[in-house]
Amino acid sequence: MPLACRLFAFGEKPPAVRVESILSTAPAPGEVVLRMLAAPINPADLNVIDGTYGELPPLPATIGNEGAGEILALGPGVENLRIGQIALPLAFGTWTSELILPAKNAIPLPDDIDIHQASMLTVNPATAWRLLHDFASLQPGDWIAQNAANSGVGRAVIQLARHLGFRTLNVVRRPELLDELRALGGDVVVTEEVDLRREARALCGGMLPKLGLNSVGGSSALNIANALAAGSPHVTIGAMARQPLKIPNGLLIFQNLAFRGFWLRRWKENAPAAEIQSTYATLADLLHRGILHTPLQQILPLSEAPAALTAAMQDKRTGKILLDLQA
Repeated sequence: MPLACRLFAFGEKPPAVRVESILSTAPAPGEVVLRMLAAPINPADLNVIDGTYGELPPLPATIGNEGAGEILALGPGVENLRIGQIALPLAFGTWTSELILPAKNAIPLPDDIDIHQASMLTVNPATAWRLLHDFASLQPGDWIAQNAANSGVGRAVIQLARHLGFRTLNVVRRPELLDELRALGGDVVVTEEVDLRREARALCGGMLPKLGLNSVGGSSALNIANALAAGSPHVTIGAMARQPLKIPNGLLIFQNLAFRGFWLRRWKENAPAAEIQSTYATLADLLHRGILHTPLQQILPLSEAPAALTAAMQDKRTGKILLDLQA
């Protein structure tokens, strides 16, 4: 019988989650069943559990924002997929050993792809890809400035920017991350103490970044804004510091910066199907070729989801905590 990690209340300490049996059902017309293989724990999952995410499911709910599995069954009328094919589910509720979803939301992958890496493809790499394509007309050699560069999105930005010919100015909190992110491909990596209003041009070889990415908020977001060339977009995708943006009038009047936000869920709801398919096909190819890689710290079975959540909440992790959904 399939298992799922279910959430019963928001904001409880420890989290009100329990792994329990669920019914196995047949797919309706236009649906597929995935035998889920792996799923990571993301900050968005922790925010859902805390009750602080942008959209919350009715409870009780199976949780999880991404993962990877193989197609177990096809509903009537599904012709573009096959049983046994590896696929990404564009769906909520992925911390389960069996998932039913519309066939259009099952993105096929190469059969020999690394399942663990594929399970982490849907959120962070896709966010990074859209950030690099949707807000500025970047050309090879252009610079991007970002904080939280050691985050999942930050690491994907570094790898994808390098592949596309862009250069990155990366900001982190901990000095021990500097060499690691330089080895990953970050062109310049500095700590939060560096004043980018004064130093950005020198750090970027006489140029200024044309895109700013903010995952932190507060003074860190302002530091990124102060680094940007006039007219550049400053895009917020997270709020790790839980502090609002405080924007000096001069950045609007004299620099004409454009302050924007991005949420991957809204993109998936509004983007044309061809754009979604193309994005994930490209990312799967880059993963398959070794251009994209996400570090892993620990893999735990679904039955140990509460322990996995505890591990995911720890600071200074070296990689993602992953759930093995068939162990």
